[in-house]
Amino acid sequence: MDARKAIMVTVVLVMLGYLMMWIIMPTNLYRYTWTPKLKAKMTSTYFGTQAQSILIYTVPMILIAVLASVYLHLGKQSHGDYAAIRKEKKGSKLAIWRRPVIIKGPLGIVSGVELSFLVMFVALLAWSLSTFLHVGYGRLAPQVGEKRWLAKWEATVFRLGLTGNICLALLFYPVTRGSTILQMFGLTSEASIKYHMWLGHTLMAFFTAHGLGYLLFWVVSGQISEALKWEKVGVSNVAGEIALLSGLILWIATFPRIRRKMFEVFFYTHHLYIVFMLFFFLHVGISYAFYMLPGIFLFIIDRYLRFLQSRQRVRLLSARVLSCQAIELNFAKNPSLTYNPTSNIFINIPAVSKLQWHPFTITSSSNLESDRLSVMIKVGGNWTRKLYDMVSSSPVDRLEVSVEGPYGPASNHFLRLDLQIKAYVTKQKQESSLDHLTQPQCTWFKPHNSDAPISPSLGQNGHLWVGAIIASSFISFLIFMGILTKYLIYPIDHNTNKVFSTWERTVLYLLVLCICIAITSSFAVIWNKKRNGMEAKQIVSLEGVTPKATPGSQYYNADRELESLPLQSIFESTEVHYGERPNLKRLLFDLKESNVGVLACGPQGLRHEVAAICASGLADNLHFESISFTW
Repeated sequence: MDARKAIMVTVVLVMLGYLMMWIIMPTNLYRYTWTPKLKAKMTSTYFGTQAQSILIYTVPMILIAVLASVYLHLGKQSHGDYAAIRKEKKGSKLAIWRRPVIIKGPLGIVSGVELSFLVMFVALLAWSLSTFLHVGYGRLAPQVGEKRWLAKWEATVFRLGLTGNICLALLFYPVTRGSTILQMFGLTSEASIKYHMWLGHTLMAFFTAHGLGYLLFWVVSGQISEALKWEKVGVSNVAGEIALLSGLILWIATFPRIRRKMFEVFFYTHHLYIVFMLFFFLHVGISYAFYMLPGIFLFIIDRYLRFLQSRQRVRLLSARVLSCQAIELNFAKNPSLTYNPTSNIFINIPAVSKLQWHPFTITSSSNLESDRLSVMIKVGGNWTRKLYDMVSSSPVDRLEVSVEGPYGPASNHFLRLDLQIKAYVTKQKQESSLDHLTQPQCTWFKPHNSDAPISPSLGQNGHLWVGAIIASSFISFLIFMGILTKYLIYPIDHNTNKVFSTWERTVLYLLVLCICIAITSSFAVIWNKKRNGMEAKQIVSLEGVTPKATPGSQYYNADRELESLPLQSIFESTEVHYGERPNLKRLLFDLKESNVGVLACGPQGLRHEVAAICASGLADNLHFESISFTW
């Protein structure tokens, strides 16, 4: 067994154990038998009474993230050719499970594998809630009449909140763009957004029922003053209400009618997640928050690394304004930066919007263009319209641009393809004689001394650096948390959790956590930035150099050889059809190869049609994948 297989086996075993602990958490066995024994053995002056939750619910996922980093680093060094990958996929018994089984509906396009995991997750929620209620009702004091009814009401809404915490524990994994865990299992953050949406809706349904249920309980029982209490020790009701209010505002803005028609409203209100998480931790206390901490911990690391990368302005070389209301942006990049097909970057242009970041698929190849990175941007909203008008209508000497990424699949399944391009021009019946005469408008930008080529923020060994950051920041957090507990909290509280303020303890621990992340991440980025700076000096400056073929040229890159077939040019591989739409069924069913990956990217209708063809069962060789930034 090689190292990667050993790591995968270890990760699967740890993850199964972690899942098992969530399954048995609601039971009497865990709460009233295991927990007292574990606390008696593990409670100390360094970690207090939360040592048990740290060991069982925090450490396993941190360990998995670190092992995933090593796994990806080893995989980067030992990638085989496409034929080997293709042979492996051909014999895979999971191929049929990857086919879409749900195409239209609120869940979007769902494969058999995704549906299976979704059913298991719903079963986990149902099991947890029913067991929580069974155990809770069984321990109610003997009461009759209205008092027993109110006691059951309170027990029910309390356990709705406990069940919602399962969703919160998983909520941030899908939106951690540089997640090593997602990449280890062949997932990308873009493709995992729908899991975040499913979890978010379910989470807010449970938490809303929990919060409103308590408010109604206090009104009916004559205890409305409870809504205004912020206890020094224990649960803070006011903090929970603030978290719920911010969550409701965020939740409302995520519904499609608002998200798609008023994207700015969705974008800005989504930052309320900071308020939501902060006051949630203040509501439950840091001791209980360790159950949900791993996901948010990894997200904070990823978010801070992206913040550091975004501080650097990148060198925008040129822009081409195309006739179809699209523009192509060409950036300088460090040759050490490599990425796989379908990768994307997030772009921020302060002249358009200082706060908004938008994702775009990279259209260039890092194997063919070692010093260039290109994206194509089609006008589709206020941000893209403003950028298009800015570049096309007035001369611009320089645009300040920041990027995050690239993000994409960890493995490369697109090498050595026999590429054929079929282009369909639906609005023209035939090729116009003016098509060859119309040249794209080209703008060359003057670089600033502070602009730098797009470089990997953590260098070529980025996965190892991410693992090191995760491990070192978590270990340093445990060390400083132990020091705080030993010399500040324990002398006052003596592990009773009844003297030292709960919210003060929570704020202290969160502050230490963020400081540890900031120090370790900043060190890693600064170290690699110096190395990137040395490499950037070796890149020939393009300022003042006249290219052999300008981006405005009719034949710019037209005769370039393709990465998939070195002796094949783009013109030789392109077939243009005018005045008709593609017959997708005929195109796909005519593919007789034994294993055909079908990648759909475009409007929702197109993706649904392609998914339906691949799911029809009429062609066993078709395997569906999709890319979409419209959710």
